[in-house]
Amino acid sequence: LQWCRDHGVRYLNTSVEVWDPYDDLEATSPLDRTLYVRHMQLRRMKAGWPDNKGATAVLEHGANPGLVSHFAKQALTEIATRMLHDALAGGRQTAIEHALGERRYNELAMLTDTKVIHIAERDTQISAVPKRTGEFVNTWSVEGFYEEGVAPAELGWGTHERRLPPNAWVHTGEGPCNQICIARPGMETWVRSWVPCGEIRGMVIRHGEAFTMCEHLTVHDDIGRAVYRPTVHYAYHPCDAAINSVLELRMRGWEMQTEQRILNDEIVSGRDELGVLLMGHPYKSWWTGSLLSIDEARAALPGQNATTVQVAGSIIAALSGMIAHPDEGVRVPDDLPWEYVLGIATRYLGTMHSGPADWDPVSTRRDLFAEFGDEAAGVDHADPWQFTNFLLPG
Repeated sequence: LQWCRDHGVRYLNTSVEVWDPYDDLEATSPLDRTLYVRHMQLRRMKAGWPDNKGATAVLEHGANPGLVSHFAKQALTEIATRMLHDALAGGRQTAIEHALGERRYNELAMLTDTKVIHIAERDTQISAVPKRTGEFVNTWSVEGFYEEGVAPAELGWGTHERRLPPNAWVHTGEGPCNQICIARPGMETWVRSWVPCGEIRGMVIRHGEAFTMCEHLTVHDDIGRAVYRPTVHYAYHPCDAAINSVLELRMRGWEMQTEQRILNDEIVSGRDELGVLLMGHPYKSWWTGSLLSIDEARAALPGQNATTVQVAGSIIAALSGMIAHPDEGVRVPDDLPWEYVLGIATRYLGTMHSGPADWDPVSTRRDLFAEFGDEAAGVDHADPWQFTNFLLPG
């Protein structure tokens, strides 16, 4: 990034990475393993520049992070518009109208009572070639999934949350301190969530949108205190072959399998349901995103799968914006015009879905040993949107 700035070269990535993420891993505190720390390093680097002018550099613009920030703005716009139409805004009507007109999405999130945002994804693509013992199979980068998955679960922490989950670590001092992490691999941290095909169990894999989306949707008072912020994190259910690969990886003591395979032409059916699930508003839940099937993906780009095409479509949209606006300095997805990005990306995203869902993490629970164990003891029925209601037992 620094080299590109010095040489006037435009730059794009899909995640913020370091050269060796495993260096002295076990001796490194959970907080120091987070993407939050990497974002603070980027801010310190930018602080040494005289300004943020120069060649456009777009950070973290794949499918997620990336597209999901634009899905969130679409969803907030639709929720607020629907509330006005259905006369559900009450005394907030004028404030919502002004926030809509001026595109103040942080205020829209607060005024609609959006408390939680999941990046909710389920991959149902299946292969004609079964996973073999000693093989890690996935629909996208095996190394990327491993690096994210063994890192601590990381999430933007909402102002409505009443208590921290077990093993939580809190950022203090530098930056907005809008995140927490859990001293547990993201691959082993599971939450309840929902996508259009139904309820899912998703991994809290760390992703950049848990920082940037959460920060951009924060509302501050006149003295700079955060008076509203949603909880934001990933809830990822990979394809069945990847789930089995992760189970084997755990049995190997987190030592990566000797063989890796990314599914492609051997996929026979399925789709990648990738979107944002906004919760807490008058419609309970609202999911916005892509339901790209393998057939739709191959029609858009032969030789690829639904997951890789979703990423590629987002990259193409970001590159198009960089060509049109070459001198805007460093940008994250939340800084970009969402209608423009989605106007290009949706050409590659297949069937799109956006609408309400009658779902919350409490009403659908079925605790098989509710009377004999502690699984249901921590359920907060007064506020279904507490993180502890989503979190599954370890």
